[in-house]
Amino acid sequence: MRVHITARSANVKTGPIPVTTTERASCPSTCPFYEKGCYAKSGPLALHWRKVSDGERGTDWQGLCEFVSQLPDKQLWRHNQAGDLPHTDGDIDFSDMVELVLANHGKRGFTYTHHVLNDHNAAIIKAANDHGFTVNVSTESKADAVASYRKGLPTVVVVPSDHPGSDYGQVHDGVTFVTCPAQTDKPLTCAECGLCSQSQRQCVVMFKAHGNAKRHVSELVG
Repeated sequence: MRVHITARSANVKTGPIPVTTTERASCPSTCPFYEKGCYAKSGPLALHWRKVSDGERGTDWQGLCEFVSQLPDKQLWRHNQAGDLPHTDGDIDFSDMVELVLANHGKRGFTYTHHVLNDHNAAIIKAANDHGFTVNVSTESKADAVASYRKGLPTVVVVPSDHPGSDYGQVHDGVTFVTCPAQTDKPLTCAECGLCSQSQRQCVVMFKAHGNAKRHVSELVG
């Protein structure tokens, strides 16, 4: 599995933290944005992602884990500005995740996954969160987000680009939904916020559709 490491991101949304990009083969075909709608398939990130996927850039999984293990204690870092968790036919790779979780010990790594929440994947995601590596479950409806949240998993949801409520969100079916602070009237970077790295947070984080495909995404999740 090819992974590119950016030791200090220049992305205005993440801020200057380490970020990674994993080859497209890591993405599950069941992701609703697999064919159309993925923000990483356009712009400069798409060019970078293609080079990683073609093997022109990056390192292997062991190289990733060695890098993570050498990060300072309590360092916030984001895994996968593009890509997902390694898998075989949709089942997340257990041994790869164990290696990454161990490497992340004492650090504040976080990521997102669109892998299906079957029993195998749910168990691995829960174990990762229980052991300090935050894996957010990505959903496309508030009903699915509530179901994931009630399983004790940190959860995010994509909402239409014109979703009302900028600074905060609302309560849906007894669960609090909060807009990503990077998309509020007083935006914060991931480096300043760190909300998605908190596996025990008491809310679902909403991401407004953005990028070149935001109209398509808004129609899909609206």
